Amino acid sequence: MFLKTTEYALRAVLYIARESHEDRRVSLAAVARAIGSPASFTAKIMQQLSRDNRIVCSVRGPGGGFYMTPASRQLPMQAILEAMGEEHLMTKCVLGLRQCSEKQPCPMHEAYQPVKAGLMRLFTHHTIGEMAGEPEWRKRLQQKRRPGLKR
Repeated sequence: MFLKTTEYALRAVLYIARESHEDRRVSLAAVARAIGSPASFTAKIMQQLSRDNRIVCSVRGPGGGFYMTPASRQLPMQAILEAMGEEHLMTKCVLGLRQCSEKQPCPMHEAYQPVKAGLMRLFTHHTIGEMAGEPEWRKRLQQKRRPGLKR
């Protein structure tokens, strides 16, 4: 559903939320390892996420890295989609048709409406901090990083 860039961004933010605070920053290399992404690709994603230090804050130089403030942990998950330019995915047709609506529905329109509503609730009603605090989050992330592991 999301571009690979956005999938990595979601994983990166949740990892940073879980592993950092203002006095403990995580390095680009650590983020890249945690999300299973090449460092150069992760660097581009982190530039988008740390723009204006709204979602992720970055500090350059020795002892630098990425961290999240208490305020950024209270942002809805939707903020990550907005930072990556993919907020429109929540409202667009699942088949990508321009003419899909209640009056001119695509073949999947009716069946997809509850799924779309659930996704909208997930991304608008749950904060980054809430999602990062899930006890099973770390285990799921590690399984996602290691292909071939039994789930």
